[in-house]
Amino acid sequence: MSERAFEGLYEDTPRIRPLSPESAQQLAEEADRHLAHLERTLPEREVSLSAALRKNGISRREFLKWSAFMAATLGLPPSFDTRIARAAELSVRLPIIWQELQSCTGNSEALLRNSNPSVDTLILELLSIEYAEVLMAAAGYQAEEVLEQAIQRYKGQYIAVFEGSVPLGLEGRYLTIGPHGTTGVEIVKKIAKNALAVINAGTCAAYGGIPMAAPNPTSALGVQDFLRKERIRVPVINLPGCPVNSVNIVGTILEYVLFGRIPQLDAYNRPLWAYGQRIHDKCERRGHFDAGEFVEGWSDLKGLKEGYCLYKVGCKGPFTFNNCGVVRFNQGTSWPVQVGRGCIGCSEPGFWDRLTPFEAPVAYRVYQPPILNDATADRLGRWALGLAGVGIVAHAAMTALKAFLERKEEVTKSQEPPKGE
Repeated sequence: MSERAFEGLYEDTPRIRPLSPESAQQLAEEADRHLAHLERTLPEREVSLSAALRKNGISRREFLKWSAFMAATLGLPPSFDTRIARAAELSVRLPIIWQELQSCTGNSEALLRNSNPSVDTLILELLSIEYAEVLMAAAGYQAEEVLEQAIQRYKGQYIAVFEGSVPLGLEGRYLTIGPHGTTGVEIVKKIAKNALAVINAGTCAAYGGIPMAAPNPTSALGVQDFLRKERIRVPVINLPGCPVNSVNIVGTILEYVLFGRIPQLDAYNRPLWAYGQRIHDKCERRGHFDAGEFVEGWSDLKGLKEGYCLYKVGCKGPFTFNNCGVVRFNQGTSWPVQVGRGCIGCSEPGFWDRLTPFEAPVAYRVYQPPILNDATADRLGRWALGLAGVGIVAHAAMTALKAFLERKEEVTKSQEPPKGE
């Protein structure tokens, strides 16, 4: 990510962990202990991150600015900036097994198709990925052997990354892989049982995604629900999105490297630092929403040119939790709402069935969100969003009416004759 890409990002990134000096010091000591442990135990790599940065023309100053940005993104105080840099150097030594399931490989493709890589993209390229079908040259018996060796060599020490849903139809035979006819169900079980933790990259892995949408012909299931069904107990982190932002993948790995534990999660096992706020709350068009200024349709050239709120043409930002508007895509340059396309809610469970049609506001009908796991205050707030759907429209309508009346009053005053005439 270039230095220009950081302009405004560092300041805008919310620090969601208000820490006292004592708590910050305790957290820093915890990170230092774990980083020292990893330096002693993780295997060395032939290519270091610092060498890769130099090769790609990324200066030490740019790397430290990226570290500061990631610290802010993770909600950590500035004292963690150098610790993030240290964790990034160590992260490329952490064993990873990346398994494709029922997916379009969109998350992998999004990470690969980057001609000018940012620091987080370089980290993903340099991770000690022991097995990844999209990246590896091996196939057939060789690929099966590579996977088996990786599981045995790093048993209980690797991070398992799954991309895509698990098809259960026809006894799981929809995703038969390899010359021995191993099913996707069997592969998930084997990899997850021996993993240190599981990261589900993308909405299909997290919740089932589009394959699970009605009528769900393959009986698809998200990896987390599948592991729960099979009673496989392993820490699970969901990183939904179509595709998931590389910053969120790297941030999750960095937090694990820093502290040796998974991040603080919400009701859907998403990291709070990435999915703790609604798209709506950090959107650059929010001021237009509050002013009652909306794009009324795709032929509303004035509204489109002025960057008015896209809610009336289907933006699902008020119902979607993600940090797209903060970290953005393509080295932090833009994101869908910025270029004039409303959020479709792709990081929410069942978005394809629950949030369609994408061109119409959700609040014109009753929105039934999935049942949550518990009833803490922040999670109840998400459930309340569903009940408040009509309220959002009412608020928008009242704001628009207020703006209209104020403009009408200004016009009336301008037409009144001057006093004394």
